[in-house]
Amino acid sequence: MKVYGIKNCDTVKKALKFLNENELEYEFVDFKKVAPTKADILRWKEAFGDLPVNKRGTTFRKIKEDYEAATEAGKVKLLMENTSAIKRPVLEGKTNFLGFKADEWSELL
Repeated sequence: MKVYGIKNCDTVKKALKFLNENELEYEFVDFKKVAPTKADILRWKEAFGDLPVNKRGTTFRKIKEDYEAATEAGKVKLLMENTSAIKRPVLEGKTNFLGFKADEWSELL
């Protein structure tokens, strides 16, 4: 399974700790080192029913006007350029998750 996020994000840290404590193998992709592609973001939209945007974060607040006025293609481009505005972590595997909730992720065990 793959986990996408930002290494120093508290929620991502909790998710990785959960995976490590439960001895689950994963590959971590840090948005700060490898930005998600258009295909990644569209795949997540399909998996989760909407674009994976974190509307509560400070990065989103900075781009909110542009994001809300943009077409879907424009929104995807903004997320690719502002990876901190992506809700995280994104977990792709047999089951996909957006964000971390230990009770939901326990399905992985």
